[in-house]
Amino acid sequence: MTAPAPGPSTSDTETGQAADPPHFRRVAIIGIGLIGSSVARAVKRYNLADDIVCNDINPAYRDEAEALGLVSRAHAAPEDAVKGADLVIFCSPVGSYGALAEAIAGALEPGAILTDVGSVKAAVVTAVEPHVPEGVHFIPGHPVAGTEQSGPEAGFPGLFQNRWCILTPRDDVDPAALARLKAFWQAMGANVEVMNPGHHDLVLAITSHVPHLIAYNIVGTAADLETVTQSEVIKYSAGGFRDFTRIAASDPTMWRDVFLNNRDAVLEMLGRFVEDLTALQRAIRWGDAETLMALFTRTRAIRRSIVEAGQESPAPDFGRTHGGE
Repeated sequence: MTAPAPGPSTSDTETGQAADPPHFRRVAIIGIGLIGSSVARAVKRYNLADDIVCNDINPAYRDEAEALGLVSRAHAAPEDAVKGADLVIFCSPVGSYGALAEAIAGALEPGAILTDVGSVKAAVVTAVEPHVPEGVHFIPGHPVAGTEQSGPEAGFPGLFQNRWCILTPRDDVDPAALARLKAFWQAMGANVEVMNPGHHDLVLAITSHVPHLIAYNIVGTAADLETVTQSEVIKYSAGGFRDFTRIAASDPTMWRDVFLNNRDAVLEMLGRFVEDLTALQRAIRWGDAETLMALFTRTRAIRRSIVEAGQESPAPDFGRTHGGE
């Protein structure tokens, strides 16, 4: 399927807890890292399923998921995990989705909902949709939430609280299946919005993907500088550089796949960023205080608006306290 052209959201936003939380017979989580284990914990906390199973290519993760009581069974084969599941969630790196969809196609239950948590959507549609059997409801999704940690122990049930979950279904999606998936994410505390896959990818390219690329690059540059030893970089890490290192500590496999699967949108936004950076470089070179002041004032206001929207905390630790979660 060719992804629709980028455009505005195709549905109004829904926020808050669902009035009537859904209940699934079995939720199958494919990939039990940070996001997958957080989903498992939230499903348990809010009693959204009778059973939770998982699959992961890492046997240590499978053992850990069972030992932590996140799932009733961790399967080595994805097709075994999805048998009997009425909700299947891909929580592995997006580069694995095509092969996973092909592997589980014959084992999916008629009427099941198949969704994902990848931060790229157009490429996911292209990779997965050809393998989805008739009668299975494929609704791509992206909870805009996460930390730099990974693995089953890294998850916590409050990860999605007051965060956005973006769904990018086809125009002919079954309304009941879409409503059920919306209610699922709302029951875990997320705000839900429906939009076009191409539009999603452009928005996330500038709000998430390019910032991660910059973080990886600036941390790598600092480590490579011959005039600054690595010990000095660590010893004198001020707030700005320290914050970049947090982002740059994110899962490398996941982010490799993000950039390879959203290359067009990332390159477009990266081009705009480079143009703006060049203008900023020129302002510094020529002592253009007015241009610098205007930019810094505008960006400070944006930070405040993000905090006011509840998508961040002004606390020094970014508000990411997981105690009791």
